[in-house]
Amino acid sequence: MTFDLSSLSSAERLLWFYGCRQPGHIDLEGIACDKGAQVIYRCMDGCAARLLSDGHQAVISVQATDNEGRRRFSLGHELAHWLNDARRGFSCSGDDIGPQNAEAVSVEAAANVFASQLILPDYMVTPWLQGRRMSLSLALELSNAFRASVTASAIKLTKKAEGEVCLVCHSMHGRRWFVRSKKWPFGFYPRTQLHQDTTAFELVFKGATGMSRPKVSPGSHWLSGDEFPVMDVEAQSMPLPDGTVLSMLTMADAARATRSRRS
Repeated sequence: MTFDLSSLSSAERLLWFYGCRQPGHIDLEGIACDKGAQVIYRCMDGCAARLLSDGHQAVISVQATDNEGRRRFSLGHELAHWLNDARRGFSCSGDDIGPQNAEAVSVEAAANVFASQLILPDYMVTPWLQGRRMSLSLALELSNAFRASVTASAIKLTKKAEGEVCLVCHSMHGRRWFVRSKKWPFGFYPRTQLHQDTTAFELVFKGATGMSRPKVSPGSHWLSGDEFPVMDVEAQSMPLPDGTVLSMLTMADAARATRSRRS
């Protein structure tokens, strides 16, 4: 593997320094220990992870009841605080370590970006993705290969997508967050409330289970914005452990053709 090391993010350069060339090489506990931070997994109330520091050494506590992918991301998030944020203490809630901050500019958002690059470094993910079609099924494969959460993996795919892709999370109470690829049309937003004719609605409100197959649906079922009624989207949805549903939307081929004829 040869490339310009100066193109790597700070998190990726850290991994490269420790000799991480494959997903199995990424040892976050080992890196934390070498950087003066002890990692403890324990049950905590009110937060997903916590960093306690005296400025020289630190203890990173991670919620033991979370799944492996979530624990690893939480550890990466606190490690980002330890390395980048003046070595002060933090108590981070699930929302702090979540995609709600995906497009924000804040200390927590920066820690999430750093954690994503520790768990799913671009220099490993990019070649892994070659020739593969974006979908939630692919996000599940990526999560298994890198021991990451499906949510973090799906966000990584969406941000790296060369086409028009939008990832959105809904609960019974409405849209919680969404992330878009660079080519997703400006002014098009996922609906705040799920349409009753979508699989995501069945997953949230009717107790359906399992990941759905990609399905082409009218844009009005998923989107709000300029001209959305004449456009189709391909949608795939899956339930998450917290009762929410994750959906990946892509512009269907027919929709692209429609847009081309209108332009």
